[in-house]
Amino acid sequence: MTESTDGIDFALAAYREEGVWTVQELVHETLLDVETLAHALRRFPGDGGAVGMVAVDEDFFLVVRVAGPRTRVLLSDITAADEWELASSAVDFLHLPPPEDDDEQAPAGDLDLLGDLGMPAMDLAILLDDDDLYPDEVLSDVARRLGFGAEFDDAAGLTSA
Repeated sequence: MTESTDGIDFALAAYREEGVWTVQELVHETLLDVETLAHALRRFPGDGGAVGMVAVDEDFFLVVRVAGPRTRVLLSDITAADEWELASSAVDFLHLPPPEDDDEQAPAGDLDLLGDLGMPAMDLAILLDDDDLYPDEVLSDVARRLGFGAEFDDAAGLTSA
């Protein structure tokens, strides 16, 4: 299992104040586990809490949303918990059994965690089912649908110079 934050493609926090989205990079020290990430997200203001989006090794992503005391989590691929501490902490947080060797790639967690922001669970499920998309592409699409696509792409380094 990879214990460090090596392999992090990007880690961003997004929050909306008075209808305007702000996207900021998260320091990698906050990416050790879901609890640490949630704690870091709580320091951001925001009308509906803050959304953390982390892409790892072009392999999987984690979305964590905090609003008040509530933490909601979506892991794009439960099998990533075999190799990555961050993914494993998401599985633990969700009180799910660790994946078995023969488990298929499948999302775990709350597919509707962004529903009230404009990304219904069904639409997110369709994106997650597309095996041709990399984590950064899925998260970029999600950000676009929520209304901060350009800011996300800039912060994630996805826009061309």
